[in-house]
Amino acid sequence: MNSDTYLVTGLVFACLAVPSFLSARLDGRSPVVAAFCMLVAVTLISLALWKKPGGYHLADVPMALFRVIGDLRMEFWHR
Repeated sequence: MNSDTYLVTGLVFACLAVPSFLSARLDGRSPVVAAFCMLVAVTLISLALWKKPGGYHLADVPMALFRVIGDLRMEFWHR
């Protein structure tokens, strides 16, 4: 996997952690799944920042998302 894929996957896990955290807190449960999702998200985003020379800027994130979507599209289109 390239660094863009790590970044986008980490951002997806971070976005999934927010509703999980809110749901757990509103139901009176401990947010174990949300904590696990955030741990995975932080790990993947850190790995993406470590693997890409110069790191990412905020303006690079949309293009990384489009590159990952394009890679997935090309992967499934040529099967």
